[in-house]
Amino acid sequence: MIDDVRRLVEVESPSLDVAAIAASAANLAALIEERTGRAATLVDGAAGPHVRWSGGGEPSVLILGHHDTVFPLGALAARPFAVDDAGRMTGPGVFDMKTGIVQAIHAVAELEDPSGVEMLFTSDEEVGSVTSRALLEERARACGNVLVLEPSGEGGAVKTGRKGAGTFEVVIHGRAAHAGLEPENGVNSLIEAARQVLRIAGFSNPADGTTVTPTVAHAGTADNVVPAEARIRVDVRVTSAVEKDRVEEAMRSLVADESGATIEVTGTIGRPPMPETASATLFPLAEAAAPGIAGVAVGGASDGNFTAALGVPTLDGLGAVGGGAHADHEWVDSSTLEARVDLVRGIIERL
Repeated sequence: MIDDVRRLVEVESPSLDVAAIAASAANLAALIEERTGRAATLVDGAAGPHVRWSGGGEPSVLILGHHDTVFPLGALAARPFAVDDAGRMTGPGVFDMKTGIVQAIHAVAELEDPSGVEMLFTSDEEVGSVTSRALLEERARACGNVLVLEPSGEGGAVKTGRKGAGTFEVVIHGRAAHAGLEPENGVNSLIEAARQVLRIAGFSNPADGTTVTPTVAHAGTADNVVPAEARIRVDVRVTSAVEKDRVEEAMRSLVADESGATIEVTGTIGRPPMPETASATLFPLAEAAAPGIAGVAVGGASDGNFTAALGVPTLDGLGAVGGGAHADHEWVDSSTLEARVDLVRGIIERL
């Protein structure tokens, strides 16, 4: 399994680099066929190929993941795949989520009868699943149960719920003027943006688990010019459809305080919440397969949000045990690989 993880990590797959994604998909498809004895299919997409595999028979469970990563080409040269003396595997994408893919493949390969099992590894999850959402939703409906091989929670906990997530951009249009000679003739978009940042942050609702967080801001062109435009990026996480609607309406209702300024808002909460009820039928199977395993609801989103929103039973976080997702220090505990394979295989067998 460690060798298979190395094989996937050493073919870099940054999101939206179609050539790199195509090479990753071909490598992944070849590995799946080698381990399972059945060929995978490459499904073309604008962001690069998705990899789909079927064990035949009437579909009853979809194993879901993605082979794109957040790391640019060249990250591998800076951080080659390695396993240290403590058994920690490192390298770009090792935790999110190439180890999870390998665990899924080995779990399926160990089944006496893989009929009814499908695997789908998409190419654009890290950038919103724009080209893969229709396909993964179609296969989720057809299979009726979804196991998501995203990384585990702390200590190997599976993820029984996820917040909905989205990003907004707020553009404030003002009017430029000389900052020293006639600032009164300008409309300062930066000052207006400062007011709006505080207003937007107030849309959070900690009691309901809603976070609304301004994360990135840009304004102005030169030290001596009243800034004519400012841009704010906002990360939103919600636990319910009611909160999703509330925050979207609040963002759309933003108006400028400064006379002459205007506000333009784009974005949405594109990934709906995954309520813990979505995993109610599957988590007991995980407990039976791995007594004592914990379940946790988390703030991060995945493609499991989409399948849960369809009403399809979904259990997430079945992948790698480690940490540092999306960071240069991401790692995986290689001593947990066999147990995670047993967990996934055990859930499938019980289904």
